[in-house]
Amino acid sequence: MFDWIVNVVRSLGYPGVALLTFLENLVPPIPSELVMPLAGFIAARDGFTVWGAIAAGTGGSLAGAVGWYVIGRRVGEERVRAFFRRHGRWVGLTGEDIDRSMKWFRRRGGVAVLVGRLVPAIRTFISLPAGFAGMPFLPFLLYTLVGTAAWTAALTYAGVFLGRNYDAVQDYLSPATWVVIGGIVAWYLYKVITYDSAADRERTA
Repeated sequence: MFDWIVNVVRSLGYPGVALLTFLENLVPPIPSELVMPLAGFIAARDGFTVWGAIAAGTGGSLAGAVGWYVIGRRVGEERVRAFFRRHGRWVGLTGEDIDRSMKWFRRRGGVAVLVGRLVPAIRTFISLPAGFAGMPFLPFLLYTLVGTAAWTAALTYAGVFLGRNYDAVQDYLSPATWVVIGGIVAWYLYKVITYDSAADRERTA
């Protein structure tokens, strides 16, 4: 995945960064925690601008978040839950994940959208309860933009630091990257393997 992400970013430039962060919202095994540091790393070494990488990553992630919001608002909670009961295994999402996002949203209101964009376990799906609850679009967009931009900038600057200190950390870069990828794959496989029991708990609740 490391080489693939680097190739996409180097081949497509800023649109590649936007595409990857957009896909993160649809395919959880493509994580912004890996995409944006790599974009920052490439920016520091290959002539990209850091602000361009941040803007592209923010734009792609924002588009994905708005997509989930529209689904939540137009499709509705009942039909979304029914869909994920049938197909949630392959995107690693269950009704329990929706429940966690709903509780987060109910406790914090609109601020949950902002803060939720900074929390890996919540970030991708916090848009759904905002859509279910009919949160007005402009406040949703503003909260999402602020939270997404902050998260994206932090990850990008981590990659910039890495790029500027490449000689000092190059011996650790590849092993560390594989640890991150391994953790993400393990999490995804765990969600797939345990999906039936989670779905059963939801049906019997």
